[in-house]
Amino acid sequence: MTKQKTAIVCGAGGFIGGHLVNRLKEEGYWVRGVDIKEHEHDNNHADDVVTGDLRDINVCQALFDRPIDEVYQLAADMGGAGYLFTGENDAAVMHNSVLINLNMLETSRLNGTKKIFYSSSACVYPEHNQMDPNNPDCAEHTVYPASPDSEYGWEKLFSERLYLTYHKNYGMEVRIGRYHNIFGPQGTWTGGKEKVPAAVCRKVAEAEDGGEIEIWGDGKQTRSFLYVAECVEAVRRLMKSDFLGPVNIGSEEMLSINDLVHMVADIAGKEIRIKHIPGPLGVRGRNSNNKLIAEKLGWAPSRPLKEGLEKTYEWINSKVNSLQEA
Repeated sequence: MTKQKTAIVCGAGGFIGGHLVNRLKEEGYWVRGVDIKEHEHDNNHADDVVTGDLRDINVCQALFDRPIDEVYQLAADMGGAGYLFTGENDAAVMHNSVLINLNMLETSRLNGTKKIFYSSSACVYPEHNQMDPNNPDCAEHTVYPASPDSEYGWEKLFSERLYLTYHKNYGMEVRIGRYHNIFGPQGTWTGGKEKVPAAVCRKVAEAEDGGEIEIWGDGKQTRSFLYVAECVEAVRRLMKSDFLGPVNIGSEEMLSINDLVHMVADIAGKEIRIKHIPGPLGVRGRNSNNKLIAEKLGWAPSRPLKEGLEKTYEWINSKVNSLQEA
C-alpha cells in the first residue's frame, strides 16, 4: 500500500493557498494548512487547520509533529498596489516576510523535510526593464543586476537567494516560482489589499450601466493576469520536476488596465466610463516570459484571460449584490 503523502501549506488562509490545499487534497495528500487568519471565504479544506503566526518559531516547530514530505511556503505580508507601493508598509512587508521564510526553512530542515516550494513574485524584476508598457522584459535571467521597484520585490529576491543557499548547503529540494498577477474567485476583492482584476470587477459590479469608475494613472500601464487554477497546476508541475527555478508562473496575454476595464464591462453587459486619478502604479509594463517554463515543464496557460475573468466577475458580483441587499 502506498504511503499517503503529507504537506504543509503556509498561507492556507490566503487566496492561492486555499486553492492549493484543495488541489493537494484532490491528489490524495494529507494537508495541514496554517495561516495567521482563517480563510475569509471558508476555502479551508485542509485535514488540519492551524491558526498561528509563522513569525513565531514555536508555531513553526509545532507544525512538524509528524513526518512532512512537502512544504508550500506562500505566506507573506502583501497586497495590491495600494498596500505595497505607497511606502507606508515597507518595514512590515520586509520584516514579516523574511522572518516567516527564515523560520519555515530552518524548521523544515531540522525536521527532515527535503522538498519546499517558495512563492516569489514578478516584482523581483528590474524597474528599468518595465518602463515601456508595450515591451517589458521579464525573462528570468534579467533579474540581475537587481533593481526592483519596491521593497516587496527586494524582499522576494533576497528570499529566493535564502532558499537557494539551503539547497546549496543542506541539499534541500527547493522549488521557486515567480507569480505574475494571480486572480480568481475566493480572493481579496475589497479593503485595499485586492489586486487589479478583483478591484476592477468590484468597481464594475458596483457601477450602474453607463456609470463611471476610477482608475489610478492613465490606464495605459500593462499587465498580464493568470487564473488561479492555472497557477496551481504550474506549481504542482514544478514540485514534481527536478527543476529548482526560479521560473515565471504567469500568462503572456498582456493588456492595458483600460482594456481590462473594457473587458470586464463587456462581461458585465455594461457601458462604463473611466475617470483617471492619481494613485500608486508600480511599473509601466509587466508580462510573463514563459519560454523557460515551457522548456523545463512543458507548461503554458490553457485558457484565455476572459474565461477566468468571467468566473471571477460572477463571484465578485454575487458578493457585491449580497452586501447591497443586506
